[in-house]
Amino acid sequence: MNVRTAAIADLESFILDGIPLARAMNLSIESFDGDRLIMTAPLGPNINDKGCAFGGSLASVMTLACWALVEMALRRRGDDCDVFVGESTVRYLAPVWEDLRAEASLAVGASWDAFFAMLDARGKARAAFRCFIPGEAKPRASLDAVFVAKRRKA
Repeated sequence: MNVRTAAIADLESFILDGIPLARAMNLSIESFDGDRLIMTAPLGPNINDKGCAFGGSLASVMTLACWALVEMALRRRGDDCDVFVGESTVRYLAPVWEDLRAEASLAVGASWDAFFAMLDARGKARAAFRCFIPGEAKPRASLDAVFVAKRRKA
């Protein structure tokens, strides 16, 4: 079920209040269904000199979509953690001529169960994530990344 909830609105406000780049990009969380988070941004503030989406904006919206997915999963469990991107690879596959839409999920083979078991055992965890900017036949851009969560000290 893709719905916009109070939890989504709270996380979006947290992002926009704390990350000036996200505010300048006019990012928005469209939905979160427990497995996938969709983040959007209008093309206007994210345009390059050719009239299509700026590569840095594509990388940023995909990185923030994955980060927000991890943050939402942690918040749902009541875990208070700092979340970091550990590594990432971005591929630019085709120009984006319309508003940005990033779809983030766990990578194939990764699981929330393993992630949270590691977090509970060690106070930190890492998992692989995949995000893409959809196109008609294939993604226009993709991000493969590892994100780390580290429990904050009480």
